[in-house]
Amino acid sequence: MLRPLILALSLAAGPALAQDVAFGGMRADVSAPVEVAADRLEVDQADGRAVFTGNVVIGQGQMRLSAEKVTVDYADAGQSRIRSLHAEGEVTLVSGADAAEAEEAVYEVASGTVTLRGDVVLTQGGNVLTGDRMVVDLASGTAQVEGRVRSILQPGGN
Repeated sequence: MLRPLILALSLAAGPALAQDVAFGGMRADVSAPVEVAADRLEVDQADGRAVFTGNVVIGQGQMRLSAEKVTVDYADAGQSRIRSLHAEGEVTLVSGADAAEAEEAVYEVASGTVTLRGDVVLTQGGNVLTGDRMVVDLASGTAQVEGRVRSILQPGGN
C-alpha cells in the first residue's frame, strides 16, 4: 500500500497545528440514499444497531467509504433512518480525485460530516496532507485537519 511511502514523504514537510483544506472532490449529495455492501451483517433490534464486517463499502452519491467493520446506529427503532456510521480498520474515503485514509471514521448522516481519526492521510492529485484528525463537510466540500499537520505540495498544484 502507498501509506508507508506517503507517511515517509510527509515527514520531510514542515509541521503546522491545523489546516483548512479545499475538499472539492469530497463533496457529496448528503440527501442521496446510503448503500452498504459487506460480507456479513449482524442486526441487534434491541439497541438499534447493525454491524457490517468484511470488505465493507458504503456509497452515497459519488462518495465511497470502505473499512473492515462498520457499525450503523439507527435514529429510530424501526431502523429506517440512519443516525451515524462508525467505520474501523483500514478506512478509506474516496470522492472524485480526492482520497483519505485513517484508522477510523464516523459519518454523521444528518449533518453530512465525516470525522477521520488516527494517522489521517489525504491525497489530492500529487499533494499529500497528514494529520491526527480530519473533519470533512460533504455538503460544502471543505475539511479541517488538526494535530501535527504536515503537507507536501507539488509546484504548480492546487
